[in-house]
Amino acid sequence: MHATAEPVITFDIAKNLGLTEDEFERIKTILGRTPNFTELSIFSVMWSEHCSYKNSITWLKTLPREGKRLLVEAGEENAGLVDIGDGLACAFKIESHNHPSAIEPYQGAATGVGGIHRDIFTMGARPIAALNSLRFGNPDLAHTKRLVRGVVSGIGNYGNCFGVPTVGGEVYFNDCYNQNILVNAMSAGIVKVGETVSATAAGPGNPVLIVGSATGKDGIHGATFASADLTEDSAEDLPAVQVGDPFQEKLLLEASLEAIKTGAIVGMQDMGAAGITCSTSEMSARGNVGMRIDLDKAPTRQAGMKPFEILLSESQERMLIVCEKGREAELKAVFDKWDLVCEQIGEVTENERLEFYFHGEKVADVPTQELVLGGGAPVYKREYTRPEYLKKIAQFKSSAVPRPENYVATARRLFASPNLVSRRWIYEQYDSMVRTGSMSTNKPSDAALVWVKGTKKALALTTDCNSAYVYADPYVGTMIAVAEASRNIVCSGGEPVAITNCLNFGNPYNPEVYWQFVHAIKGMGDACRKFDTPVTGGNVSFYNQSVFKDRTEPVYPTPTIGMLGILDDVSLQTGMYFQEAGAQIYMLGTPHNDLGSSEYLRVIHDIHHSPPPYFDLDEEYHIQQQIKALIRKRLIRSAHDVSEGGLFGALLECAMVEGLGFDVETDSNFRKDAYLFGESQSRVIISVKTEMEDELVNHLNANNVSFSKLGEVKGDHILVDSEDYGAVASWKQVYDETLTGILEAE
Repeated sequence: MHATAEPVITFDIAKNLGLTEDEFERIKTILGRTPNFTELSIFSVMWSEHCSYKNSITWLKTLPREGKRLLVEAGEENAGLVDIGDGLACAFKIESHNHPSAIEPYQGAATGVGGIHRDIFTMGARPIAALNSLRFGNPDLAHTKRLVRGVVSGIGNYGNCFGVPTVGGEVYFNDCYNQNILVNAMSAGIVKVGETVSATAAGPGNPVLIVGSATGKDGIHGATFASADLTEDSAEDLPAVQVGDPFQEKLLLEASLEAIKTGAIVGMQDMGAAGITCSTSEMSARGNVGMRIDLDKAPTRQAGMKPFEILLSESQERMLIVCEKGREAELKAVFDKWDLVCEQIGEVTENERLEFYFHGEKVADVPTQELVLGGGAPVYKREYTRPEYLKKIAQFKSSAVPRPENYVATARRLFASPNLVSRRWIYEQYDSMVRTGSMSTNKPSDAALVWVKGTKKALALTTDCNSAYVYADPYVGTMIAVAEASRNIVCSGGEPVAITNCLNFGNPYNPEVYWQFVHAIKGMGDACRKFDTPVTGGNVSFYNQSVFKDRTEPVYPTPTIGMLGILDDVSLQTGMYFQEAGAQIYMLGTPHNDLGSSEYLRVIHDIHHSPPPYFDLDEEYHIQQQIKALIRKRLIRSAHDVSEGGLFGALLECAMVEGLGFDVETDSNFRKDAYLFGESQSRVIISVKTEMEDELVNHLNANNVSFSKLGEVKGDHILVDSEDYGAVASWKQVYDETLTGILEAE
């Protein structure tokens, strides 16, 4: 084997590619020789954190990964696959595109959306819904505004052109994300059970095809880029950011689904991180086979591309297909029809090795199993220590927090916070109605609801994580993230089924960061077991911290939960808002003298270190079971969970949809600020028609549900303890216009 014009390989070169000295020595042992530069590049991307999960897999394996509805095991395919009945399945997944979006926000976000949709339709499922979870820094900063505008444009333009509605998501602002933003994208699709395609290679002699777009130099070493800290010099890595084309992706979607119907496809995988390298490695390893690949046969956009550039390119809108031998012409005809590349670049072999050739010269020869997660890729157990900042949190005393002198003025100030106002400026740039499946536009509910055409079913989808809670206590905070996702689906009329996750943390080599990660995983596991929502897969994104000459700034730990639920009957859809005057308002769940980690503490008192809000897992589960029962008995008109902004925030959101006011009383057994603005969990605001009130109360008493009658829906003003807080319309104006004013101000 020869390697033309390649450097003499030393550890310094390996280090520049992100490998440790031990890993470099391990590669030499595996190969029985020193790798050439192309081989070293292959190992560097496949053993990067982004591809190998080497610092996380030990803990990820502790998560519950089995469930009666799961059709594939977690991590075995491109996305999770869940049986939703009627012979249909839902493929869904969430992934991050954080580092690229921080450097080039438009393309970073756009290609994140494109990549997650490809994971879905590569399995044979047609994407029907997109969601996202975004984190930005201080919105008053010009830098943040530029990032928000770029990310939102990238998500909106790609999704709108591709033709899949963005039906939900979340956006938070916090100074910890000033330099390192988080862009997590989720997709869900529908496929008939039994008509999926596996990402597995099989059948020695079967042709290996590359389909979709031509290969260019964009995205080279993108997986390595995503597995390192952002620094002041990261902009120099701009070639690591891919460039997306949603119109090309639309063609690829239709061509792929048509090609699957021919029956000629043995296996297919999206070319995401590490491009040809990752897709050939993972497909071969799953099938215990190898491949011989002729890199010069891959269509390229630029002349003179080197073998390692073709191998590592992360050019978008590409797939790798293993085809049944003799049926290549059938597939080529389909892709020709859609004006897409379809070229044979190799074949499956028996020897469990990847052999890459360039103009007849072998440029790399590596064993498949040694490259991948679960095979020979390194697995580490990192040390972890309890973070020092938790001592400051333990010193918090709510008794030291002064009570407001003017509750109306305090509420007005609090509910102008960017984290509590409408994201209208953002979501209006997304098409939520394309394909006409969204059920939440005209009847807002806590989760996004998407009708499954041809059935009485709907998918209930949500993304949730309050990273301030996780920062305060990673174990409890992550349990709350799972619980809130489940609560949102339950309040909408659905049954929680399974989750996907996007685990955004700082540098895993930092023992305090790794402590956050470990305890977040423990919290997620315990909550998912309680709600019977197994983890179908997802994404780990470490190194979300910015390194400057004088300091390091890690983000808050942000384990985003993407949850799938099912409404077996769309008539169970439950809105989150008050629907008629005269309805009675109840709070299910127990209030507490609790201000922990609330937006109220941050905005009104500038307190950023306090415990997470009150949470009890058993209590939460019981409340959710009773909400489900009430909806199925059709006893309630609306249901909305209490979360950021506390009880007052929940009531305000219930009121603003139809402009209906309310008259409620607080409970003198609690601090009024805690009662109104505290964020203790496991509480839901419901409204009920007066004639159903007795039946409701009887049910709650019979099932040992803690509840309080708060008051009544009436008028167009807000009254709390007989004090007029103003017209609902005035609150809605602030709610709708605040973020727009901030983001559009120069």
